[in-house]
Formats: sequence, structure tokens, C-alpha cells
Amino acid sequence: MARRTSSNKRSAKRGRPRRGFFRRLLPYVLLLICAGAAALALYMMHLDGEVRTKFEGTRWKLPAKVYASPLELYAGLDMSKDALEKRLQRQGYREANSIDGQGTYDDAGSSLSIHTRAFQFWDGKQPDREIRLGFDRNGVASLKSVDDKGDLALIRLDPMLIGSIYPAKGSDRILVKLGEVPPMLPAGLITVEDRHFMTNWGVSPRGILRAAIADIRAGAIVQGGSTLTQQLVKNFYLSNQQTITRKAKEALMAILLDAHYSKDEILEAYLNEVYLGQDGSRAIHGFGLASYFYFQKPVQELQPNEIALLVAMVKGPSYYDPRRYPKRALARRNLVLDMFHNAGFLDDSAWQKAKNTDLGVTSNAAHGNTQYPAFIDLVRKQLQGQYKNSDLTEEGLRVFTTLDPGVQSAAEKEVDDGLARVEKQRGMKSGTLESAAIVTSVEGGNVLALVGGRDRGFAGFNRALDAQRQIGSLMKPVDYLTAMKSPDKYNPITPLDDTPLSVKLANGQTWSPQNYSRQNHGPAVPTYYALEHSLNVASSRLALSVGIPNIIDTLHDLGYEGDAPAVPSLALGSVSMSPLDVAQMYNTIATGGYYTPLRAIKDVTTRDGKPLNRYPLKIHQVVDPGPAYITQWLMERVARHGTGAGMYRVIDRDKQMAGKTGTTNDLRDAWFAGFGGNRVGVVWVGRDDNQSAKLTGATGALPIWSRIMADIDARGIMNTPPDSVAEVPLQLVFNPSEPNDGAGPNPQALFNHGQNCPDATPVPFIKGFVPQGLLSCDTDLMRLNAQQGQQSNPRNRENGDEDRGNWFQRIF
Repeated sequence: MARRTSSNKRSAKRGRPRRGFFRRLLPYVLLLICAGAAALALYMMHLDGEVRTKFEGTRWKLPAKVYASPLELYAGLDMSKDALEKRLQRQGYREANSIDGQGTYDDAGSSLSIHTRAFQFWDGKQPDREIRLGFDRNGVASLKSVDDKGDLALIRLDPMLIGSIYPAKGSDRILVKLGEVPPMLPAGLITVEDRHFMTNWGVSPRGILRAAIADIRAGAIVQGGSTLTQQLVKNFYLSNQQTITRKAKEALMAILLDAHYSKDEILEAYLNEVYLGQDGSRAIHGFGLASYFYFQKPVQELQPNEIALLVAMVKGPSYYDPRRYPKRALARRNLVLDMFHNAGFLDDSAWQKAKNTDLGVTSNAAHGNTQYPAFIDLVRKQLQGQYKNSDLTEEGLRVFTTLDPGVQSAAEKEVDDGLARVEKQRGMKSGTLESAAIVTSVEGGNVLALVGGRDRGFAGFNRALDAQRQIGSLMKPVDYLTAMKSPDKYNPITPLDDTPLSVKLANGQTWSPQNYSRQNHGPAVPTYYALEHSLNVASSRLALSVGIPNIIDTLHDLGYEGDAPAVPSLALGSVSMSPLDVAQMYNTIATGGYYTPLRAIKDVTTRDGKPLNRYPLKIHQVVDPGPAYITQWLMERVARHGTGAGMYRVIDRDKQMAGKTGTTNDLRDAWFAGFGGNRVGVVWVGRDDNQSAKLTGATGALPIWSRIMADIDARGIMNTPPDSVAEVPLQLVFNPSEPNDGAGPNPQALFNHGQNCPDATPVPFIKGFVPQGLLSCDTDLMRLNAQQGQQSNPRNRENGDEDRGNWFQRIF
């Protein structure tokens, strides 16, 4: 018994050192635990500050939003029902049997009912309205209110969102509030992505455990197990790096975020932050912008099938991209619809209807920074110097522009079709030719459409603004306008010299312009005919007579801000301009001599709608109305009888247009610039490598211009001469001559209007400067010529800037 006790004592002695070791170690362990807890506490405090500072401050840098011009609806509007329906569809309006929601319309045959959208304009908020429009063959015949908000005479449709101004690489979003979105969106998002969102505390232990097991089995991080709060933290605060450290930080920040903010605040932030696609270098964030990007409508108007698609894409926006992988996206969307149905969001009928609906995404996704990057370039240029770049890319400004989506669509279509048609006709490789086009309003100088090239959806070289090409005979109206400023010397029937010309230049070389036909037409070609058929020699002599410096002055008066070379060849367009420069010049001619700077912007407001800057109409008379009117008359003859006559193969012959073809050396550049009563259009066609396009203005640019003006139903010119102009009815008669003999018309064979010339053309003259000595229409010569009357060779009208020399007697 004693031995056992002794043995026990020895055992006890052997155990004491171990207990003593752990006892001595315990304080250090506790110290480490405390230090770790303190470190964690300090780290949590740091994270807490980071979470709260960003979430409570300016959460997002918001690029400026750019809007097209709103369409104003009123009785008397020259717009057909079909054209209005296309406009509504382009803006995401939905046809429905009843207009019980914003953004819907109902086609009832001769009338159209519309439920417009509420919108914060630059001059105040316009509420949504329910209206009915009646139509007749002239357009909108009536506008009536069908709600209880009072009568109205005019209403604006919400403007179309056409793009954003953001950094070269960055994200874009349209902020929405939780109460503004369809209830199905947040509820469906929670159902699909985080069913326990409303009850968890930022993280899901079960989800973390499930993800950890999957990661251990795979030997790498393959599953996230993230809650909506964790997803928000990852997108909002952290990188996409898949490491244990980053995941731990994500979980801690999610817990802190959930502790400080309500579920509604977190969910609203998620709706605005979630990544939903890529648009070139622009990342699409949030359901607000995604709704426009995929469906061209505000998020408030999303239907169940559309909501399901966007929610489906949260799992993988690239993998389920509906434009690139429609079958994959459709399967995922239908799975989400099943989840909506099981959760009770959709009854059986609505569920089946949604599943049987196609994806519904718009086919023309914006690329780069906008649907219209060339137009946005012009907007940027006109904003320069007024706003810092950071203002435009971070402050969420709203920029209201002059762009007309219908006119833009027509210009784009006709440029595409026109280039393809010419390339096919001439056996050119597809893509050989390039083009630029601009359409402006005569009144106001608004840029309605701008096409910078064939690849319009991608930002790049903008030919409409940046291509500097010689303008050729587009310069000639400036020559003739300068001459018309001296009515004591020049008028529409003044004889011009079209005999060969040689000019010794300062560098010792000789400049010898030639007509396109290589034919000259004598010393007495009437002024109107020289421009009508774009005679180079007669026009050059005229320009030298009035003085090149005076022509440069006129050019600047018309709005050209560049440096024009003071050389004789300027008369024939040896100055390089962009299509926008040409549009400015011709817009001033179209207004009758009133310069209005072309503008792409009307108003700029803050993100909340507070006005910042207006761009009012500026008008300055730079040319007297008389010479301007006579120049227009001369250009109308170019369109009706001269090198531009081919336009009337497309445009209604009852509409009077005016314009001028332009062709440069070696047929490198083909131009047409012209106008009707309300629209100015400029089209350039050529090659980027500056090689010959083998096209004249009449064969390359004029067909595109004509179809654009026909598509937009441009009005004809209403000829009302100013008080300073007298219109004298004249018969203009040319002597008969054999083709190609070089004989010119006889300007002395001009007759006053009389009983035997009822079809005389009124010719405008400045009052006090009507030519004297004109013969009577009752003369024998008049009767003889009337019996022998012939038409000029119609083939000459289509061959560009030339007259072939085939002179015939002409009575008109």
C-alpha cells in the first residue's frame, strides 16, 4: 500500500512541470488573443470609417446625360401617324390596348392615343398626360386631352436619351430610387440572388460553409456564397481578386454595412451599382441604365419578361449577353420567370405570356459612348471652355441637344444605301468609299443630324467635323454672291467671259483653269447659266473681277472661320473645309444672309434639373437681303436646270430646292450642298486615302442628298423677294448653234414679258438696277424663236460640274 503511494507521488512530480509550462504559457496566449482582438477592433474601426465615408458621401461619379431634341405635338404639325409611331417606338413606347401606363400608345386607325411620360425639362417638370391625336393627309389635325388634367394646345414628348459623356474608360449609370422601380424588380432580385436578404446580417454562414466546402474540393476558390450585401461591397469597395483575404474583408465590410444602414438603403445602392454589361469601353452599371441600354425605355416601364432578363444577367452579364448569346439568355430568363412564378409574383396566365415573349432587346445597341458618337463629338466641342472635363464626367449634368432622331435615322440609312449602291454600280470593293452628312434647320441653325462615316456606332475619326477636304465648286455661290453685292456691275443676266484664261502667279507659274468639258463657250455667257452649269472659266473670270480679297470677306461673313488662301484658284474651291464648315456657310445663304452659329446644344441643367446654361438663338445679318435672294435664285436654277437637276428623280418636282455640286481635281471629292425651305443638307463622298473616288458631285453626293431630303420631307423654298428686289418676267433666248462649236448664248436676245410669252421666268434684280434696252416679246424674232424653241441637252445636267458645250436654243 505504501509503495503505491510512493509511486503516485513520483507520478505527480513528473506531471507538475507540464502543468506549469502551460500555466506559464497561458498569459502569453491571452495576450496574443487580446492583441489580435485589439488589432481586429482597430481594423474594424478602419473598415467602418471606409464603409460609412463612401456610402454616405458622393457614391458615384455620374457622366453627363445627353438627350435628343424633344418632339412637340400640336394641331397642325406636319407629321404623319406612321412617322409618329416610328418615333414612339424608337423611344421605347409600347403599343397597348389601353394607355393605362406611361410610355404606352394605342393606334385607333385615324387617331393615336398616347400616355406620355413625365419628364424634368430645363424649364420645369412636365407631368405625364393622356392625349389623343387626330390625323389627316396634312399631318396632325387635332390634339385633345383624355385625362382630367385640363386642355392643352401643345405637349412635348420626353426626349430620347442618346448617350453620355464619360472618361475614356469608366462606368456609367442612371440613378434610380427604390420607390421608382417596379416592385417585381427588387423582390425578384432577392428571390433569385439572396432569399434571406431581409433577415441575414450581411453574410450567410450557411452560404459561406457551402462555398468553403466547394472551394476545398476544387483546390481553388470556385464559389462565392455571397449575399446581396457582399456583392454590393465587392462592386462598391473592392476588386474582383479571388483570394481568402479579400473574401474575409468583404464579409467584415458586409457586416458593418448591414449594421449601419437599412435593408432598403442597401438594396437601392445595389440596384444602382450592379454590373450588367459592357458597351465598348463603358461599363453598364445599375438597372436604370441597363433598361435603356437593352430596351430603350425607363426602368419604371419594364415588363415582367424584361425584369426577368435583367435579373437573370446579374449572374453573368457577359455570359448571358442577350445580343451575343440569345439562346443562352432566353433559357436563363425563363428559369428566372419560373422562380418568379413559384414565388407568387406571376399568376399562371402572366407567367406563360412572359415565357412566350421573345427577349425584346433593341437591335441597335449603343457602342462606344452613345448611339451617335459623331454627334456627341460636336456636343463636346461646343461645351469646351464652359465646363471642366470633370464636370462633364462626374457631376451628372443633363445636356439637351438639337438632334432629331428621325432625321438622323434617315441620314444614316441613305449614307449606307447610297455608298453601297455606288460601289456596286461601279464595281468597287465594298467599303472603298466613305461619306459624311449634316442636316441643319434653316431657321435657328440647329444641327438635326450628323453622320461622321460608315461605322457610326463606334467613336473614331469624325469626317463631318475633322475631315478637311477641298470643296471645289461649292465655292462658286460665294463668288456669285460677292458679285451680286455690286448690282451696278452684275445681275443674273450679265454676260460673263468664258474664253480661255491664263493667270501668271507670284511664284512664276501659270494658272489656267478649264471647264470640265474642256470646251469654252465664248465671251458672253449669262451669269445664271455660268453657275447653272458650273463653268470654271467664266466663274474664275468673275471672281478675279470682283477681287479675291472681297470673296474671302464674303466667306468669313457666311461663317467660315478658317484661313482661305488669297490665290486665284480659291474661286474654284481650292480651300479645304469640313462638312460642318460647309453647312455653316450654306445655312447663312439659306437664311437670306442672316448668320446663325450652328448649334448642337439648347440647354444644360444639373442632375436635379436646375438650369445652368442656355444656348439662345443668335442672329446677325451679314449680307443684304437683295444679293442673298438673287444668289438663292441662281442656286435654284442649278437645282432645276443645271448640275443638280438629278435631285428631281427623287424629290417632288413641285418643291423648289437650291444647291450646288462640288467636284475636286482628279475626282477625289464629291460634294453636294443645298437647301429647301426648312432644311440645309451637306453630303461629302470620297476616300480616306485621298485617292480618286472617280465620282462627281452629281454622281456621288447628290443622290444621297436627294434621298435624305425626300425621306425627311423637306419643304420647298417659298420665293418671296425682299423689298429691295424687283422680279422682271423675261424670256431668255439663246441663238441656235451646232454642238461643240463653242458658240455662246446671245444675252441681247432678252425680252420683256408680253402677250406672246406667258411662260416667262421672273428674273430678280436689285431695284434701281434693272437692265435697260430689253426688247418686247411681240417682236418677230421672239415669234420665230418661240416656233423653233428647243431644250438644252438633258444629258448635260447629270455630268457634274460642267457643260459639255452642246449649245441649243433655249426658251423658258
